[in-house]
Amino acid sequence: MHSRKSSWLPVVAGLPLISLLSACSGVQSSLDPAGAAAELIADLWWPMLLVASLVTVLVLVLLLMAIFRAFRHRSARPLSRRQSRNLVIAGGIILPLTVTIPFALSSFSIGRTLYAPPPDNALTIEVIGKRWWWEIHYLDQSGNRIATTANELHVPVGEPIKLLLKSDNVIHSFWVPNIQGKTDMMPGQVNVTSLVADEPGVYRGQCAEYCGAQHALMAFLFVAEPQEAFDAWLEQQAQPAVAPDTAQAVHGREVFFDSGCASCHTVRGTRAAGDEGPDLTHLAGRRTLAAATVPNRIGHLGGWITDPQHIKPESLMPPTEMSPDDLQSLLRYLGGLE
Repeated sequence: MHSRKSSWLPVVAGLPLISLLSACSGVQSSLDPAGAAAELIADLWWPMLLVASLVTVLVLVLLLMAIFRAFRHRSARPLSRRQSRNLVIAGGIILPLTVTIPFALSSFSIGRTLYAPPPDNALTIEVIGKRWWWEIHYLDQSGNRIATTANELHVPVGEPIKLLLKSDNVIHSFWVPNIQGKTDMMPGQVNVTSLVADEPGVYRGQCAEYCGAQHALMAFLFVAEPQEAFDAWLEQQAQPAVAPDTAQAVHGREVFFDSGCASCHTVRGTRAAGDEGPDLTHLAGRRTLAAATVPNRIGHLGGWITDPQHIKPESLMPPTEMSPDDLQSLLRYLGGLE
């Protein structure tokens, strides 16, 4: 499905505010929709912008006319009580209701569409808001976990997705602007929403509810890809970690256990079964580190291990001291977890 945003752009192109719309596109913009839900939201927003701009211009024109009349005709008779009452009724009641009621009805209708129950055969994904990252579980029809990942949500294009949204600490809010509206994640409660990605691409998701010191850096990547690519990715994610293939990587695995990493992280297929931090079974296949804070490159990974508080202050990841040789071995091991 192609975005219909362009159909509204000519309408507002002549408005003074058009220069402010240059950021209304890209990988984190609800006005550059790549999903049916985001398109509905954008289709409501553009006419609201147009009407609000016209009302603003009208109010300013009337204000200037009143100021001009007051200075030019200082001796003019004031409006009668009846004229004043009619003006208040027309400008203060009838006009606002005429403008707001259609938008209220449209918003209500769109809301019913956005939060309609997903089909029974929809792919189910459980997303848990952490401090400050995202734990993601792919579930089968029985609710059993197929695969676990973190901070990177993959979905097949054109297929309905059912999201089970949870939090194990404070209130978060799940939001992928290009795809869907916001849905809160409440501690002790499961909120259900659904979405469909119409266009392939990599989009940025964000926590939309202030949740603490690193709220601004609690992001994730939303990857919409063709069904075959998604199926291959999910099958690979369901596999245990690959065994280290070099002596340095084998030593790096021992460093991983000896330095305490296994007490917080899981690497499926090994004795590492921690649940405080992200599952690292396929760490090397992810695009970013620390909830989309830095790229997943060897230098950033080394910096994250040794001094995470410099990258993300107040995160729960502690600094880890080790010799340069041990660090290089650990990086070699983690770099092989694809």
